[in-house]
Amino acid sequence: MSRTSDGAGVVAGAEAGEGEGAGEREALERGRSHRDVPRFVIGCGDDEQDMGQMEAGMKNEMFREEDMEGDDDESPPERQIVVGICAMVKKSKSKPMTQILERLCKFDYIDMVIFPEEVILEEPVENWPLCDCLISFHSKGFPLDKAVEYAKLRNPLLLNDLNMQYFIQDRREVYRILKEEGIDLPRYGVLNRDPDNPEECNLVEGEDHVEVNGEVFPKPFVEKPVCAEDHNVYIYYPSSAGGGSQRLFRKIGSRSSVYSPEASVRKTGSYIYEEFMPTDGTDVKVYTVGPDYAHAEARKSPALDGKVERDSEGKEIRYPVMLTAMEKLVARKVCLAFKQTVCGFDLLRANGHSYVCDVNGFSFVKNSMKYYDDCAKVLGNMVMRELAPQFHIPWSIPMEAEDIPIVPTTSGTMMELRCVIAIIRHGDRTPKQKMKMEVRHPLFFDLFEKHGGYKSGKLKLKKPKQLQEVLDIARLLLVELVQHNDCEIEEKKSKLEQLKTVLEMYGHFSGINRKVQLTYLRNGQPKASSEEEDCKKDGPSLLLVLKWGGRADACRPGSG
Repeated sequence: MSRTSDGAGVVAGAEAGEGEGAGEREALERGRSHRDVPRFVIGCGDDEQDMGQMEAGMKNEMFREEDMEGDDDESPPERQIVVGICAMVKKSKSKPMTQILERLCKFDYIDMVIFPEEVILEEPVENWPLCDCLISFHSKGFPLDKAVEYAKLRNPLLLNDLNMQYFIQDRREVYRILKEEGIDLPRYGVLNRDPDNPEECNLVEGEDHVEVNGEVFPKPFVEKPVCAEDHNVYIYYPSSAGGGSQRLFRKIGSRSSVYSPEASVRKTGSYIYEEFMPTDGTDVKVYTVGPDYAHAEARKSPALDGKVERDSEGKEIRYPVMLTAMEKLVARKVCLAFKQTVCGFDLLRANGHSYVCDVNGFSFVKNSMKYYDDCAKVLGNMVMRELAPQFHIPWSIPMEAEDIPIVPTTSGTMMELRCVIAIIRHGDRTPKQKMKMEVRHPLFFDLFEKHGGYKSGKLKLKKPKQLQEVLDIARLLLVELVQHNDCEIEEKKSKLEQLKTVLEMYGHFSGINRKVQLTYLRNGQPKASSEEEDCKKDGPSLLLVLKWGGRADACRPGSG
């Protein structure tokens, strides 16, 4: 938010030269109660325009005691903050804007006035409606120069800075600002062509690459016009992928791009060339409302097949997206860098990173009641926080609990799921591995007795010295199996080799998560099949369980 110059806001009241009866009409209007003033005003032209301005002036002027002489029984009207909407009618009357303005009007001290398009285009700024706070943004056909002139004349609080909107219209400036703010964006090069000499430029084109100002961009790469209003973006493919190009454009019906066999870049105009970022087939749209609020959703990328996915009502399908902490920081940086309270931009998630590839400026989320509620609440609180002290309005940000999120459905209303919280044990641990084997060799029984295993019938060995003893037994038995094929060693060679391999990992025991468990079996391990039953040995045995892996950063070295 910004103001165009130092001042105390809009000076309201009847302007000089409005007509001989202007003073009388103004006095009459000031006598009306605040309850008689409409909360939602659309400015008018000619005589109606004069009346609208006087009505706004009446609301903006502080109550003066001399005007109330003889009216001691009436209380003075409350000072209202007038928020002006200055945009093309296609934007100011759009469903998202209407939904948000209706919610803004619920603030007790905020009134709205929509500037008529004919007034914006045809009337001098001196005749535009008065306001204390201005929401104004550029779109096709909008006279941004006049809006800047109006802001200098009336000095309203600006939610979206107007001068920065010149930069948003030029992709070169957008990329420059993003780069200066340290925001990740695709590697790019700028090709500026002289319109009088289009052939004289720093571009060298090869079969599968272009060289822009000495920097090489192999195909696939993206070619964007420097004018942000030109949405004819081309993606060029290498010959190994069939060549040609995918030509993107603003949605026409159910299409947003079309394939072309043309593989040569455009020869007229200035462009940004950037590396193609491989995503999962979706583009992420982010919408900020101030630096601390960001809503995100994804849509099918127009670069895939150009077919727009629509629901049963014909609306483009969008998917909810949770932003990472880093992406939320990026949203904050974009909002502050371009001085746009309400700001939309595009993110590409590729190679484990997020890159900003476009900044659109003022834009709203479509078809999200939750967003409309949040947006109006954030904007209303911003306006009141900035202007309420200035106009001596007794207001503070309400600390009320958030309303229960109820959403309409085809079967009535139900609570909206906001998030899922899960508590996962060892969420950052690699899986633990396990090997079991039955052992009967006297050396294992000696080890079991040495460390007091008979006291409880179980034994855990995880100290380096203990594990070294188990490794020594495994090595000894394997040597005897190799040298004496007829020796009476009942342990399986494959199991002993696995035991030896795991204990020898990394060449040391320190810091490695391994342990050996021995359990005394009085009658040996029960056999699972009749074949095993035939070869079952009588007498006691030990069940050896080897565990390893399952390493986690939060665990002690060697912990189980």
